[in-house]
Amino acid sequence: MKKAYLLFLIPLFLFGVVLSGCNSGDSDQKDTPADGEVSEDNPSGDLAPLEKKTTVVIAEDGAASGAGFYIAKEKGYFEEYNIEVKFTQFANSDDMLPALAAGEVDIAGGVSTASFFNAIAQGIDVKIIADKGHYFDGKSYFSFVIREDLEEEIQSYEDFEGKRIAVSSRNAVDDYIFQRMLEHAGLTEEDVEFVLMSDFGNMLAAMGNGSIDAALQIEPLITQGEQEGLHKRFGDATDFAPEAQIAMVLGSPSFINEETDVSLRFMAAYLKGVRDYNDAFVKDKGKDEIIEIMTKHTALKDPTIWEKVSVTGLDPNGEMFIEDIKKQYDMYKENNAIRGELDFDKAIDTSMTEKAVEVLGEYK
Repeated sequence: MKKAYLLFLIPLFLFGVVLSGCNSGDSDQKDTPADGEVSEDNPSGDLAPLEKKTTVVIAEDGAASGAGFYIAKEKGYFEEYNIEVKFTQFANSDDMLPALAAGEVDIAGGVSTASFFNAIAQGIDVKIIADKGHYFDGKSYFSFVIREDLEEEIQSYEDFEGKRIAVSSRNAVDDYIFQRMLEHAGLTEEDVEFVLMSDFGNMLAAMGNGSIDAALQIEPLITQGEQEGLHKRFGDATDFAPEAQIAMVLGSPSFINEETDVSLRFMAAYLKGVRDYNDAFVKDKGKDEIIEIMTKHTALKDPTIWEKVSVTGLDPNGEMFIEDIKKQYDMYKENNAIRGELDFDKAIDTSMTEKAVEVLGEYK
């Protein structure tokens, strides 16, 4: 996936929470956790640390959607459970997914594509466990832009008719969002000119030379293009895809099903990080600290840009739009891009995320 795309998703951009003793938002702690006893006397304020320091390997390369990992690491949430996290990178998902299935990697991020679903359908056993990227209402970090000189001509989605629209991939979540827009506008693909442009940075140049009229663009390039006068944000993807699941947290089956003491604590720490992220970007609480962490771990190093961009949505309870994941799969299947059948009851396993929320309480 393209570097800029990975920056905000992948995504390209995982979890979060706050308990008593942790400055991470508002939650109601339950008296009965799923596994292990909760005590305010523990370093975490909830679950006891592991008896032995344990390393958890995360496939992550600086995507903004990995915010939960970075925040939990920097604020010591993993350390409180005696967990050490190690980040590793893969050139592509074709290499990452088998490593995840084999337990060489414990946690990774995934974006909906036909090839991703094909890998699972053909026997690569990975678990889809939590949210890693969706839209904040009215503030989509992955949305359409139009050339600045077309602002008067394009007033509605219906006005995309006859226009050249750049999209970064086929039979992937980008294509899915594009198709939802056309459906919303009452258009078909025959009514527009689809331009496959795999690099989001090239979309900026194409806007500048007039070779495209619109694009499905991603932050921070949406903000950058506006500042440079190359394009204007057009509407918001929540206009037509408010519950789009852009990216997911993936887990190794052995990590989720066998190393339950570790995975429960990992998930709790992750959700604490995600809740701090929501406190910062939704409630405007502790934003300076969180932006500092994000500039350290992602390619977006300018704190002032972090104040302007539409950021990746990360659910503080780890909840996903599961029905939307299935709709994306159905679209790829209709396009004859799916080989084999995918058992969603087996592929999606939110049990550990739900247990972590039992421990932490629902975020408010």
